[in-house]
Amino acid sequence: MGMELYVGCPMWAHKPWQGRFLPDGLGRHDQLAAYASWCNAVEGNTTFYGVPTAATVESWAAQVPLGFRFAFKLPRTITHELRLRAAEGPTTEFLSVVAPLGPRVAPVVIQLPASFGPAQLGDLAAFLEAVPTAHRFAVEVRHPAFFRPGAPAGALDRLLRDHGVEWIGFDTTTLFADPPGDDAERESWTTKPRLPRRTEALTPHPVVRYIGRTDPERTAAGWAEWRPIVVDWLHEGRTPTFFVHTPDNHDALQLARRFHDEVRALVPELAALPEPIRPVPTTLF
Repeated sequence: MGMELYVGCPMWAHKPWQGRFLPDGLGRHDQLAAYASWCNAVEGNTTFYGVPTAATVESWAAQVPLGFRFAFKLPRTITHELRLRAAEGPTTEFLSVVAPLGPRVAPVVIQLPASFGPAQLGDLAAFLEAVPTAHRFAVEVRHPAFFRPGAPAGALDRLLRDHGVEWIGFDTTTLFADPPGDDAERESWTTKPRLPRRTEALTPHPVVRYIGRTDPERTAAGWAEWRPIVVDWLHEGRTPTFFVHTPDNHDALQLARRFHDEVRALVPELAALPEPIRPVPTTLF
């Protein structure tokens, strides 16, 4: 397999995309397939709120190729309610439900609440010891102590390296670079963590969740620092995943593909994305 860069959005179904980037009037069982012609990865935020049914997982598997990647979040019952304690049963159940997707589930995301800090690293260590090694995991932390030089950051770094688990780069620096300019940005300011940018990869599969602005050009300008980092990762033999968010996500689908195009212009041997399914042009009689 050659060089691969996975790009995607926080969702695959977003009404403003239909008729603009994707065909209008897509049925529920066609939306993922159309999305997968634009991007080769997606964040599985739906699983944070509940475990999907077997029929739903079968539908997802039928709509995307084996090369597609879902970054499914563990359900919040595991990460936010149990806080990883006594979570082996629910975790095994979740992994069993998504098993029909096979290698397309990569990574499994452990998104931890901002209150999960250095004192809870023992719980994370015990959890990582217990999870099946057949799956690739990535952790997102939001506690400020992990983003300052010092013992907590070093301890988390060592723990993740020891288990082959990636530390997700959740980059909100572009979002917070200037005061919000519209309602969508103001809402994002209240919900997104304000933390320093972190750009180090721990594994062969680095993951970045990049949050831009409502203006697509400001979003693209803000990822300028990431572009050479991703290029270096590719030359090092790593396989990165780069997710693009914006406050309203209206342009996220096109922007994720644009990031891939910009990197591929610098790394021509990078595998191309598929030809996208676009809206059917209307004709006038």
